[in-house]
Amino acid sequence: MPADVRKRWKTRTVSVEDHGDSIVVRPAPEDPIAALRGIFAGYGDGLSSEEMRRRSREEEAEAEDRKWDAN
Repeated sequence: MPADVRKRWKTRTVSVEDHGDSIVVRPAPEDPIAALRGIFAGYGDGLSSEEMRRRSREEEAEAEDRKWDAN
């Protein structure tokens, strides 16, 4: 990867995806674990896993009800 591209992307790490007849090169975080922590920061608001599962089930049930109400 040319240095000017790495500088523009502000990374030294890239991911390469093989799509058979083409490839896709994208910038990748230097520390993928730290990047994921940032994505999921605040997720769950300190709830227990059981409470998150309960809320998820409730949201799924509400979505299912809305789907049937629309028909």
